[in-house]
Amino acid sequence: MSNTLSSHCSRAVWMLLLPLLIAVAPAHGESASAGDLVAALQRGGYVILMRHASSPSAAPNAAHANADNVHQERQLDEQGRSSARAMGDAFRRLKIAIGQVLSSPTYRALETVKVAGVGQPTPSPELGESVPGMSADKRAAWLKARAAIPPAAGTNTLIVTHFPNIAEAFPRESTGLVEGEALILQPNNRGEVSLVARVKIDEWSTKQ
Repeated sequence: MSNTLSSHCSRAVWMLLLPLLIAVAPAHGESASAGDLVAALQRGGYVILMRHASSPSAAPNAAHANADNVHQERQLDEQGRSSARAMGDAFRRLKIAIGQVLSSPTYRALETVKVAGVGQPTPSPELGESVPGMSADKRAAWLKARAAIPPAAGTNTLIVTHFPNIAEAFPRESTGLVEGEALILQPNNRGEVSLVARVKIDEWSTKQ
């Protein structure tokens, strides 16, 4: 093959691949600057899918349970409460509007929302640790479908749940997701979502 023909073929292949590369880059969300992300969230239209804030693996005894934790479920530790509070403060400072808030019915997930002060949560059994009669596949399908619903104009939807739930629905995107970390998802009008960014809970307060 001549050098000229080889050059034409290389350019043709590149022109075919370029749209794909452009389409894939936002889905991984790592190239957007912090300022771009904040500006996007200020405009609204995103789903913040979040793992609850830091919580010990063991439930507290009666002496150490919060007054409203009547069933002595796992609750946030001091780090979890502090980081959730700072996240809520950052949302308000940055003017990131949170519209609908969905939460696992577990105490630690609801406490994350309460301490952050970002709105009244709607507990959803499908976001819980286990749903009687609901397989992991169906739970994943429910979460993917819910995350694909565009938020009300000018707002973002916050969903607080557990790592297994997020990993079932978004296995590739959630690898290594730590407590309090969120996937920032952008739904479209075709029932699909793309990953825009991942944000750890203590990173919200550093954004400008």
